[in-house]
Amino acid sequence: MKEKKHLIVIAGPTATGKTGLAIEIAKKYHTEIISADSRQLFGELKIGVARPDEEQLASVKHHFIACRSVQEDYTAGMFEKDALDCLNGIFKKKEVAVMAGGSGLYLKAVCDGLDDVPEGEREIKELLNKELAENGLPALQKKLQQLDPAYYSAADIQNPRRVLRALEVCLTSGKPFSSYHQSSPKKRPFHLIKVGISPERKILYEKINQRVDEMMQRGLLEEVKKLKPFQELASLQTVGYKEFFDFLDGKTDLETAISLIKQNTRHYAKRQMTWFRKDKSIQWFDGAERQPILNFIERDLKS
Repeated sequence: MKEKKHLIVIAGPTATGKTGLAIEIAKKYHTEIISADSRQLFGELKIGVARPDEEQLASVKHHFIACRSVQEDYTAGMFEKDALDCLNGIFKKKEVAVMAGGSGLYLKAVCDGLDDVPEGEREIKELLNKELAENGLPALQKKLQQLDPAYYSAADIQNPRRVLRALEVCLTSGKPFSSYHQSSPKKRPFHLIKVGISPERKILYEKINQRVDEMMQRGLLEEVKKLKPFQELASLQTVGYKEFFDFLDGKTDLETAISLIKQNTRHYAKRQMTWFRKDKSIQWFDGAERQPILNFIERDLKS
């Protein structure tokens, strides 16, 4: 009889301690970690994406950390294929693997698979990009809210690439972009154990504010300055970077930029939770104590 393989998934919003928990679990079961974070992929981004530090990366083998450049396009569909290939390699040696991250679409890609989403028509892409250049992101966000309120409420709508992609599909197919994420999950050759970390909102927001302050002390502004020549890239239209680009362009002051990073990160965490709460197979914990989580995983592994 073939041995059963298990993928332990650690999900939740930003700043909830997923990295530390994933490392603890991976050490316990002598296995490796798949990072499901669409920003930690990029080698140029370190402080602003809370990449695991060198000691953490050395303690357990991680995959999909700093493996791409911000100048490369990388989609959830590409991640699905690459991560499944990676898991296949891990499961040849191990019975358990760990996947951790806050990018809901990346986690869904591996756990459930993604639908075949149509490509946007070239003319529509050009019109949308022209509208973005002339009227700014808020105009496109409003259009997305009208065409696909479900995706608007859950997605990172501060990311122009995500907004443009969703609108391309809506306008090309005549169907909401979110409708392509509702099919039956694909069958995977491993058992899923899903753990979610969700502290009380007040505690989470305090952690977010504290993390931003720590990032500043570690040199986030200097990191952003090095990336300024690439500030128009879609991969850099993200919280923690775009606010500082506005500061460096003289559109705002430093104090306002820091305040906006905290505010936008809190909004992003709220959207992450909206996404994750739709998955009824996730077992939620507040994350304050490790033992209940470890006990839950151990019971599921033995069942």
